Amino acid sequence: MENIRNFCIIAHIDHGKSTLADRLLQVTGTISERDLKEQTLDDMDLERERGITIKSHAIQMNYEHEGTAYVLNLIDTPGHVDFSYEVSRSIAACEGALLIVDAAQGIQAQTISNLYLALENDLEIIPVLNKIDLPSAMPEEVKDQIVDLIGCQREEILEASGKTGLGIGEILKAIINRVPSPKGEPDKPLQALIFDSVFNPFRGIIAYCRVMNGEIKKGDKVKFVNTKKEYKADEIGVLKLHQEPKKVIKTGDVGYIISGIKQAREVKVGDTITHVQNPCESAILGFEDVKPMVFAGIYPVDTDDYEDLRDAMEKLQLNDASLTFEPEASAALGFGFRCGFLGMLHMEIVQERLEREFDMPVITTVPNVSYRAYLNSGEEMLLKNPSDFPDMTKLDFIEEPYINAQIITKAEFTGAIMNLCIDKRGTMKNQVYLTTDRIELTFVMPLAEIVFDFYDRLKSISKGYASFDYQPAGFQRSKLIKLDVLLNGDQVDALSALVHKDNAFTLGKRMCVKLKELIPRQQFEIAIQAAIGAKIIARETVKALRKDVTAKCYGGDITRKRKLLEKQKKGKKKMRQVGNVEIPQQAFMAVLKLD
Repeated sequence: MENIRNFCIIAHIDHGKSTLADRLLQVTGTISERDLKEQTLDDMDLERERGITIKSHAIQMNYEHEGTAYVLNLIDTPGHVDFSYEVSRSIAACEGALLIVDAAQGIQAQTISNLYLALENDLEIIPVLNKIDLPSAMPEEVKDQIVDLIGCQREEILEASGKTGLGIGEILKAIINRVPSPKGEPDKPLQALIFDSVFNPFRGIIAYCRVMNGEIKKGDKVKFVNTKKEYKADEIGVLKLHQEPKKVIKTGDVGYIISGIKQAREVKVGDTITHVQNPCESAILGFEDVKPMVFAGIYPVDTDDYEDLRDAMEKLQLNDASLTFEPEASAALGFGFRCGFLGMLHMEIVQERLEREFDMPVITTVPNVSYRAYLNSGEEMLLKNPSDFPDMTKLDFIEEPYINAQIITKAEFTGAIMNLCIDKRGTMKNQVYLTTDRIELTFVMPLAEIVFDFYDRLKSISKGYASFDYQPAGFQRSKLIKLDVLLNGDQVDALSALVHKDNAFTLGKRMCVKLKELIPRQQFEIAIQAAIGAKIIARETVKALRKDVTAKCYGGDITRKRKLLEKQKKGKKKMRQVGNVEIPQQAFMAVLKLD
């Protein structure tokens, strides 16, 4: 056990952690030159296309240092704020962390929040200054920032470049010398933490685990503590570039277990594995339940595919434990699921993965957050969907979730960012100059306001120099009302939204105008209305496509033309009563993009 080191890599998005992981694999000889490709550990097409890590990956490396052979277990983590849940799981399975900071960009918001996650778990932090070879690198300034943040010595900060491979040897030396070996007792009953799981169509569910105490042998009868289910360990092993079966995994090891589990809900990430005969006294603690931030409905394009969609969602949930869903029905879209996501990027990724990996095209409704409604009777309701909104006469007041937002940016963009946050009903709490040119702003703002386009607008007004991170800050009272969209007098529940009273009129007007552009013209006139309760606040009309029925009347009495027009008018009226309006998928998404 003295020669095992478990560590993860944490950093802000795009600070080069996947590239640095490639170099570590190369130097330790874990991967041959032939197999090496950019971002080796990112195996999803989506990850490579977007250049982001979505899912954390574990891999074992063997390295000899001063005549001793060491086993290094590396877990690469995502950097985007939406996937901080993946980071918390990886951290729970490690004793040390490489904190990577881009030498050209300096410390960003996500760096700070991931660092706090690691410090809460008492991890040994090794600061690494990456991209040192860039012409725009500012090593001395960024080192000052790191010293201020962590309180370490300047000489403890390692300089490296993932691209050229500079300083990789130093990093490996630091991991061996600074990261403590795993603490655990091999003689105690088995206790292992599941930190991830993947679905294999042939072998069932593969659970990745970190053995805290005891050991697990092939063929052992094991039990999952939370679900109380028992299995036989058909295959166990360690995670090299490909899975490598072993006879036994011991204390401190990171490995995998295959036990022929077919049901997604039988594996809970964060669960504890123990032996049936000699169980451990308690489950492993220190691992939070996921808190979805954004809710949206996901419906199959064809209603017959409902069961297939359920299977796809369950399999996807295995690879992505932060996705939550429950069945729901909508008048406009039929049967589907109400899903909880960690943010807008997460929602987009889930939608793309359903289409690519499971061939399931889906319709997504307008995302919203969950609210608390208090009724006059003293009862409390949780609203995840605008259609659950209670009658205004019974409602006492409503509370909405707020967040503490940290924004780190260059000083020159402060004014524009403050304006954006105040537009989004934010209140400023604090501002701190990290250096003469970098400033950290703290705002308290409603989560509902940042769900749509906040992140994109923040990036554009700061020319990409602002980084953003948030934590939930409880619920606060708000003046919220339900805005409905009616087509020919029929309510479209998928387009309903809960909005602040002051913004309702302008938003209603803009939604109607946008829908008028997107809904194709029919043979009959379509009235698009925005309403609050029974009061119509905005209206647009999509004109009917008309055939020129009077073309065959040349000359003669005007009454002949009149008669034909009246006949047409009657037909249009009848059509309008029976005709139904198809809403294209982009109309649902375009409503989100209203800036």
